[in-house]
Amino acid sequence: MQKSISIKITSKKLNLQECYDFVHDASCGGIALFVGTVRNKTQEKEVTLLDFSTYKSMAIKEIEKIANEALKKYDILKIAIHHAEGELKIGEIPVIIAVSSPHRKVSFTACQFAIDTLKETVPIWKKEHFIDGEIWVNSTP
Repeated sequence: MQKSISIKITSKKLNLQECYDFVHDASCGGIALFVGTVRNKTQEKEVTLLDFSTYKSMAIKEIEKIANEALKKYDILKIAIHHAEGELKIGEIPVIIAVSSPHRKVSFTACQFAIDTLKETVPIWKKEHFIDGEIWVNSTP
């Protein structure tokens, strides 16, 4: 991986400060952060926890593709894409994306591109647990 890319898939708690620190650079005037959190309801059903499963080696390769495409497509300096695996409780963080660029608008656009593409292409599956059962949700975090 390049110095401009940080990718992680882990069962440990994600660290927002780690992502911010990685992308921070004196040449950049904008840092955009996306932090996905586990919410307590989905379509009016009470969620108790989420369980994320990955095909880790392939997921990392796909995330690398997203990061490299973002670097080519947008005028960004650095990008961090970190995703959790395993069981997460309400309020915990399954995904963090951080992007830095000289100008803020590009950071926002690249960050949105990264999360939208991750949800469409990366082999990460989510099982939602409810009080009365559980369901697998398509391969989106």
